[in-house]
Amino acid sequence: MNKLKKRWGIESSFQLIIILIVFSITGSAAVFIAKPFLEWVGLERSNLPDTWWSGWVYWTLRIMVIFPIYQILLVVFGGLFGQFKFFWNFEKKMLNRIGLGFLFK
Repeated sequence: MNKLKKRWGIESSFQLIIILIVFSITGSAAVFIAKPFLEWVGLERSNLPDTWWSGWVYWTLRIMVIFPIYQILLVVFGGLFGQFKFFWNFEKKMLNRIGLGFLFK
């Protein structure tokens, strides 16, 4: 845990626990929200044809929907738990690494 605290620039174990809780809640919430969102836009698994590739299409689309939902919820839940600054910096670093850093300039 000390290695992780040092890497993230965290001083207390309590703050680390809060951050890990935020990550777990955010992941669960993003997955939970993705299915109703896909149903709302009409992309249900049952709407796809019954072929070998339909599962691949559905899960690819679902993961593509989960990603932006996760990014937004991470900052929201981080703010609710009093760790907005950490998660905002975390978001900027993560999006910069995947090539979307231009969004913050």
